[in-house]
Amino acid sequence: MIRVDSISKQYKLYRAPSDRLKEIVFKKKCHTDFQALKDVSFEVEDGETLGIIGQNGAGKSTLLKIMMGITLSDSGDVHISGKITGLLELGTGFNHEMTGIQNILMNGTLIGMSREEIEEKKQDIIDFTELGEFIHEPIKMYSSGMVMRLAFSIAIFAEPKCFLVDEALSVGDAHFQQKCMTRLKEFRAKGGSIVFVSHDMNAIKMLCDKAILLDHGVVVDAGDPENVVNQYNFLISKINDTEEKMLVEKEEKHSYGTFEAKITEVSLVGKNSKSNVISSGEDATITVEIEATKDMDDLNVGILIRDKYGQDVFGTNLFHYDQLLNVKEKGRYVIDFQMQMNIGIGKYTITTAITKGMHHLDHCLHWKDGAKEFEVAGQLGNISIGICKLHPTIAAREVS
Repeated sequence: MIRVDSISKQYKLYRAPSDRLKEIVFKKKCHTDFQALKDVSFEVEDGETLGIIGQNGAGKSTLLKIMMGITLSDSGDVHISGKITGLLELGTGFNHEMTGIQNILMNGTLIGMSREEIEEKKQDIIDFTELGEFIHEPIKMYSSGMVMRLAFSIAIFAEPKCFLVDEALSVGDAHFQQKCMTRLKEFRAKGGSIVFVSHDMNAIKMLCDKAILLDHGVVVDAGDPENVVNQYNFLISKINDTEEKMLVEKEEKHSYGTFEAKITEVSLVGKNSKSNVISSGEDATITVEIEATKDMDDLNVGILIRDKYGQDVFGTNLFHYDQLLNVKEKGRYVIDFQMQMNIGIGKYTITTAITKGMHHLDHCLHWKDGAKEFEVAGQLGNISIGICKLHPTIAAREVS
């Protein structure tokens, strides 16, 4: 279990190294204060995964360093039951002149493994890395993906009670990333606690039981990962909102924008089913109705289909089809997205948006999460499993 109580951290920023000496000698302030974290609190139970998201500079890495004991907080406490290890900045705790095997011994010792424990698990660590003969080469010869393989393997075989991951899994090949994710799920199933920092919102929604959103060192939202990710989308959509027109719709937390144009209705109808329960492979139409409050040119309307885990399955908009919309004040418009729904059986939601520009980061008029729910039940044609139905051409032949 991990419990963080009211952690705060402030840094002194100097323009030049000499300013530190001037401050001491002349007793005059030569720095600016930067509040990296302010009164951050949360708990992670055994067998639970917490996701931490936020913009660059929000305080995510500082928080993990305090939890690891690398950095001291100015106030507050961290309580951790059992051993804690993690992947922070790639290469931390490694000597780049030493070989992979030598670094297993050194890094394993640094994270609390005994010499006997390291020797016992060394071959398992080497096998998990899949580095082959490169394990005998100096780390300075490794790519970032190879360093991640070695770092993750040592950390997970240390058998910690709590595991921290800070973006390190974003490097390397897809095969090893999947292997790491599988190992993390096994670790969680055995009662381990995980804190996962990432800019991959799908990974946050798929891996985490709950999430927190940091902004300028403060927790601005916490709870269900999909809801927190939606709040993050709102936060970054305000970056270019210099006139502060962005609003959250009353009584509807996940509907926001400037509302210069508004989504009034979203529907889905299957060609055969005539309802929001359709078959995989069926032709269907997603209809978005909007209303404008003033004359505007080049409006972009888009849709995003998400599965029951909140994972993005498919999205597109008028910009990508060169069909931007010109609207008149009080005009009502209907946009139909017709497609063959080649997605797997399950429950889905449709998120919609009206923007100026390619996406909502440019100028968000209205963003509406989960505007419509629908279900895919049954399949047309050949049976398939998974998220997508790809209609392969299959040929079998005998070879001599």
